[in-house]
Amino acid sequence: MPEKIFKVNQKEYILPGNRSCQGCGLALAYRYILKALRENTIMTIPASCLTVLHGLYPITSVTVPALNCTFASTAASASGLVAGLAAQNRTEMTVVAMAGDGGTYDIGIQALSGAAERGTDFIYVCYDNEGYMNTGTQRSSATPMGALTTTTPVLTKQQNKKDMMKIMEAHDIPYLATASPSYPIDLYDKFVKAKRIKGTRYIQISAPCPPGWGFAPKDTVKIGRLAVETGMVVLYEIEDGKFRFTGRSKTLAEKGNRAPLIQYVEKQERFRKMNIEQLARLQKWVDGKWNEYLRRAEE
Repeated sequence: MPEKIFKVNQKEYILPGNRSCQGCGLALAYRYILKALRENTIMTIPASCLTVLHGLYPITSVTVPALNCTFASTAASASGLVAGLAAQNRTEMTVVAMAGDGGTYDIGIQALSGAAERGTDFIYVCYDNEGYMNTGTQRSSATPMGALTTTTPVLTKQQNKKDMMKIMEAHDIPYLATASPSYPIDLYDKFVKAKRIKGTRYIQISAPCPPGWGFAPKDTVKIGRLAVETGMVVLYEIEDGKFRFTGRSKTLAEKGNRAPLIQYVEKQERFRKMNIEQLARLQKWVDGKWNEYLRRAEE
């Protein structure tokens, strides 16, 4: 048989059958995260969709050990695991903290900032489904402007999403990256790299959510790709302060052929009340971020 172009770990760490929704972008991403990190990985997770995926004790759908923690303490919990493993001289273990955007951008930002300032040796993963999806689709500071949530029931969200990558970069950590489950090889490679780096590493994953965003479960990969094609999500990494595009975003940057944002928003029910003015504002925001990344890539 011919050698495979992409060598991905064939072992599965998520068992058949779990409690995630149909078409869950998080579940797809998590499968490749664990394939990249392999054994000797310990997770810590707060109340979230990921907790639901893992299942209730003593039953779980995931083969790696995981510690459940409070919503605000994900990074603090990871810091404790790092300290405990160091006391036992367990240098082979990789500690991974993983929370949603609500548990990262909002509730968990204090503990995360503290750990990053100290340079604690763990990988922090934010799966960004742009809202508090596990508790009914409430607005978070990662929710994009123009989207409807259960806490913005009449007017859409009026603010652009928080730039969490810029906040984390300000902590001068050795590695940051963005990823999407719609581009699994790019995601996989970034976690393989992050595992080998010491210090605080931060990876943000765009996680399309069919019930929260309002699209058919069969379209998860398509929606994730449209996010990247339009520049709403940009795939890149920052290693030791050096920015570079990766994957599909690298190609888009070289060819300059991003799709218009309307192709992305028109396929999601959460944007059904967005007006033309808001669409223009969001397009301008996306274009501004994209141009900022282009300038950084040339430095």
